[in-house]
Amino acid sequence: MIDLHCHLLPGVDDGPPDLEASLALARAAAGTGTRTIVATPHIDRRWGVEPADVPAAVDRVRAALQDAHVELEVRPGGEVDVARLAELTPDELDSVRLGGGPYVLLESPHATSRGAGFHTAVAQLCRRGERILLAHPERCPIFHRRPGDLADLVRAGALCSITSSALLGRFGGTVREFALRMLRDGLVHNVASDAHEAQRRGPELLAGLQAAERELPGLLRQADWLTRDVPAAVLSGGPLPPRPPLPSRRRRLRRPLRRSAA
Repeated sequence: MIDLHCHLLPGVDDGPPDLEASLALARAAAGTGTRTIVATPHIDRRWGVEPADVPAAVDRVRAALQDAHVELEVRPGGEVDVARLAELTPDELDSVRLGGGPYVLLESPHATSRGAGFHTAVAQLCRRGERILLAHPERCPIFHRRPGDLADLVRAGALCSITSSALLGRFGGTVREFALRMLRDGLVHNVASDAHEAQRRGPELLAGLQAAERELPGLLRQADWLTRDVPAAVLSGGPLPPRPPLPSRRRRLRRPLRRSAA
């Protein structure tokens, strides 16, 4: 599997505090079947991670993994805040694109107060031809209030990456229900870990899909598509493979995430 969103780098943000903790996280990921991880530190004004420093930090982790005989490919990336993105030079942005490919992992805001204009900003990026993968939109209160905005952005070309543990209820029932609705309505393109450590916020990818199988029978037919096929296309910049269909029988969820009213 390929994990497109993981805070693996040591001592740079709210991920592992040191290299030993990074190695523990990497071992946990490899132990659950992940073969490639994109290291995505926060690129925002809070943590102050410089994009130019990310490749060297990735090289340090790669060397440690090789010395520890952990079979895991690590690629550079970043979880970019939309306000910080506007400040980056083209070279800085290229250094934190996912795995060196064309996509930017854009952080969906956790607070309504920080999300003013987010939908408009992302729509403008899509119109400019920027390839956007939205990080954890299922946890974004703006989309909870205006779910049609998310559907609009997907139609505009944005992709959505949900967090596996959201399907386990780690972020509450409202977030889990929203993630299930996204899966049902075909708005999810990738399941990532958003792991910050080996255990409490660990790197397991399949557990969330397995938990969602009760509400969405047949969802596991999409497991390879969500954790391997689409992530590979995101890294390469190639076309997305066809989405395996869900069976028609599934537990009743709330209404679909339709287009927003004007």
